[in-house]
Amino acid sequence: MPKYAALIYGAEPASEPSPDEWGAVMAEYFHFGEVAGAAGVTSGGEALQPTTTATTVHVTGGAKGGDVITTDGPFAETKEALGGFYLLDCKDLDEAIHWAAQIPGAWHGHVEVRPVIDFSEMG
Repeated sequence: MPKYAALIYGAEPASEPSPDEWGAVMAEYFHFGEVAGAAGVTSGGEALQPTTTATTVHVTGGAKGGDVITTDGPFAETKEALGGFYLLDCKDLDEAIHWAAQIPGAWHGHVEVRPVIDFSEMG
């Protein structure tokens, strides 16, 4: 069955959410995880730390062995940041979109659905 990455993008909060706010958001995600897991759709996923914890890595020269340059934070400046992902096992893109629409991040931001390359089929 094809796999699809459901990449969850949203605005990062200006301040740390209260425990009640955080609990309400997490309850929505736990509910999605239970429903999608029971349907056999999710095979993985994680939440990510804020973009302030990110480090972007670039190797100069376009090949292994070049100088390693690191930059604090994400490379691209956007209003929405990648906050987490699910790995979805779906029969086709339509089914993946159906499940992605149920991820709470789709209600407040965006969920990008992207097919995963199955290297096992490449011989």
